[in-house]
Amino acid sequence: MSTPISTNSPPSSRTSDDAFGFRGADAVLLAWQDGVRPDPRLTVSQWADQHRMLSSRASAEPGRYRTNRTPYMRDIMDALSPTSPVQRVVFMKAAQVGATEAGCCFIGFVIHHAPGPMLCVQPTVEMAKRASRQRIDPLIDESPAIRERVKPARARDAGNTMLSKDFPGGTLVLTGANSAVGLRSMPARYLFLDEVDAYPASADEEGDPVGLAEARSLTFAHRRKAFLASTPTIRGLSRIEREYEASDQRRFFVPCPHCGAMQWLKFERLKWDRGQPGSVRYVCESCDHDIAEHHKGGMLAAGEWRATAIASDPGTVGFHISALYSPPGWQSWRDIARLWEAAQGNDDALRVFKNTVLGETWVESGEAPDWQRLYDRRKTWTNGIVPAGGLFLTAGADVQKDRVEIDVWAWGRGLESWLIDHIVIDGGPEKAETWEALEQVLAKIWPHASGIGLKIARLAIDSGYETSAVYSWGRKMGVGQVSPIKGVEGFNRSSPVSGPTYVDATEGGKKIRRGARLWTVAVSTFKAETYRFLRLERPTDEELAEGVRYPAGTVHLPSWADSEWCKQFVAEQLVTVKNRRGFTKLEWQKLRERNEALDCRVYARAAAWIAGADRWPEAKWRDLEAQLAISELAQAEEPQAGQIRRPQTRRSRRVFHSSYMG
Repeated sequence: MSTPISTNSPPSSRTSDDAFGFRGADAVLLAWQDGVRPDPRLTVSQWADQHRMLSSRASAEPGRYRTNRTPYMRDIMDALSPTSPVQRVVFMKAAQVGATEAGCCFIGFVIHHAPGPMLCVQPTVEMAKRASRQRIDPLIDESPAIRERVKPARARDAGNTMLSKDFPGGTLVLTGANSAVGLRSMPARYLFLDEVDAYPASADEEGDPVGLAEARSLTFAHRRKAFLASTPTIRGLSRIEREYEASDQRRFFVPCPHCGAMQWLKFERLKWDRGQPGSVRYVCESCDHDIAEHHKGGMLAAGEWRATAIASDPGTVGFHISALYSPPGWQSWRDIARLWEAAQGNDDALRVFKNTVLGETWVESGEAPDWQRLYDRRKTWTNGIVPAGGLFLTAGADVQKDRVEIDVWAWGRGLESWLIDHIVIDGGPEKAETWEALEQVLAKIWPHASGIGLKIARLAIDSGYETSAVYSWGRKMGVGQVSPIKGVEGFNRSSPVSGPTYVDATEGGKKIRRGARLWTVAVSTFKAETYRFLRLERPTDEELAEGVRYPAGTVHLPSWADSEWCKQFVAEQLVTVKNRRGFTKLEWQKLRERNEALDCRVYARAAAWIAGADRWPEAKWRDLEAQLAISELAQAEEPQAGQIRRPQTRRSRRVFHSSYMG
């Protein structure tokens, strides 16, 4: 019988042939010893320093991995080691602080020293494939200790595909949070859930992806390890913030180089002279001495994690870190000061700064603007005329039991917008006359200040009431001009409109399978955007006379918009509520019973998104301006009553059809 292999021998001591090709008694013995061998006492950070090599394909600093480059990652990785009693590690972080590399070290450690089934979840399947190519493959190729345990993908029966990597004693499966099938594919002792705030609310309508993934590890009891890492998003909706607040909320304390006082770095203590980011320094909260950035390397090396709360689950630890801790050579305090100054006056830029630099959630300002203020700053221009800055029209239609309400909006550069028309069609959706009247709205031509006539480029119609009738009418009118939509609560800034998906429709009383296209709209995103636009400061009349333009996103309301319409336009507010589990969430609640004006605005805005306005290049905007013959002077002006530039007779007959949207 073959000589037994010592149980103290690490798996890496075997040859590559041993790892894959033992036969007979040797194979049985090896498998048995793999199963009974206790987990090694080596920690993840120790393994990384000994075995991890960084590839130039995946790292700006190729070569041997050094934990002391990012000292704050040591305790995080070591909590993922089998020797630690911790079961769940939560990391709420800024961007580019080394979290994904730590996750790769976790994967490499499992493959090499503590084999078992492992599930790595990215926000989407496509991102999982990208992570496999850009992170996992270089991890395997550049680290010999792992390479000898994972067969090359080109080898026969290698068990090495883009989304699955087999190794002795386990397998690594990569999947997307949008795939319920992938999340329930196998039991998993180890979980790496990356960028959890980018996960969809539900995986194929089967539930929370984090909950589905964690359910796969429950059979491993105290031996399971889950690593949840993410840059946070919106307060009340952020998964990683919710998990962090339920943990012991650890902060990385570093010593002041002057007085030695331990403190965790706060952005409000970063000081610099306005307009001079190079003067940046950190002010110690104990001795008030200025700390220069060249001290940061030594501060990080002497830092330590300290819990600031008591975890509701003793098996969970939570870590938070901002870009203030980025090691020398990465993001500097000077860079952070410059980014902060550049973000002023721009809510979107400030949100990105809070999320990606400070690693903190963004608080949506959902307080409803004062309707009286909107009413008082209405402008007078000829009813039905599209002002010069408006380059295309969209409409939002809200279907009610006894009527259809439509608002027509003009859109210009930077999503500056003008309310052009408000139309009410009396009659419910069961009447043919209602839909005929809506067809007439689509066929209507609104004169532009240039003299060219504009038609509605796209109309988005809510399908929440009399769904089948909306689908059928949308099919009849064609996908080029009409988009049935379904509103869902929640925020999705990167992709507020998704689809289309194919749904059944009817035509001539006959059911047509997949006969209509339905778009799904994250209405919270567009409501919050509208309120943000309504709060923009406007130039004074004197500034306008000097050529100052309205800020991007400015909403212009005409004098004919009455008080009732203005009240409906701001009829909801965003509030924070607690669910049954005690977690907070954001929810839009009505202040008034009627909110059709706000709904129609959201639908019209969704139509602009579907038309592509959020993604058009500069050349597209210039082309639209050229077709409307708009001069720079006309763009800077807002037409007043009696000041509309009248068209020549020949040009007045020109009409922009929906096809001009491209």
